Amino acid sequence: MMEDIVVRNLPVDKENLAFEGWNIEYEKSHILKSMCKNGKDKTCEREDPCELCTYSYALELPHLPDMVFHKNRLTLLHQNGALLDFNPMEALRFVDNGKQPLQVACAQEWKESRPNCHMEEKFKPFDWTFTTTYQGTMNEKIRTEPTTQQLNKFKLMQREKILFYHDLTLYEDELHDHGISSCSVKIRVMPSGFYILLRHFLRVDDVLIKMHDTRFHYEIENDYIFKEYTKREATYDELKSVPPALYTIPNEIENFLPIKMKESSKLFFK
Repeated sequence: MMEDIVVRNLPVDKENLAFEGWNIEYEKSHILKSMCKNGKDKTCEREDPCELCTYSYALELPHLPDMVFHKNRLTLLHQNGALLDFNPMEALRFVDNGKQPLQVACAQEWKESRPNCHMEEKFKPFDWTFTTTYQGTMNEKIRTEPTTQQLNKFKLMQREKILFYHDLTLYEDELHDHGISSCSVKIRVMPSGFYILLRHFLRVDDVLIKMHDTRFHYEIENDYIFKEYTKREATYDELKSVPPALYTIPNEIENFLPIKMKESSKLFFK
């Protein structure tokens, strides 16, 4: 009972910024509890679920990542109603619930280390690496058009005053000490606009490294947000010439991962 009181009273970090017609807000707090409020191997009724059971029922994954930051969220709301949102529930909806993409030794070891986690089929096939192709959540006020435009890296490299910055982890799993699967979103607001990086980073030791990046760049003179989605991937055999120390640093190893897919679009919000 005392533990429940402490968890409920943990502070929620929250901050917002009004910027060029946008209200930009982030919220973060503690990780999702790993046990139902009714006890180990128990579940709530669907009509009144606890936070863990809410996720289990909504996603129907055999297991959840070790750490789900269920209250971490980044939201951008324009004055005309356009909404751009990033949250862990939606990110996990894009995890494949019908296949096991990597049949390696540590996959079975990972599954056997997990409790039943409210699912009858403990070893139901699913993507145990929690790979997501999530690109953010938008409402109907945003219109998307494909474009051949490229990310303005030169503009982003210019030194500017930082008006607002935050880095939020949405979920993370260490794959039973055989690597890491992490989904995060970070935002930087400058006088010239804002930049968002939504990233899923996967490293399965001695197997492969994969990265899904979605970048958003808004420049105040435009009526759209530029969006770029990139998928990079390489096996360990393909990375033999790369110093292993870089394998654990996403911003460094990114430069050695070949691009498998790239898509660009404009998000019109006016």
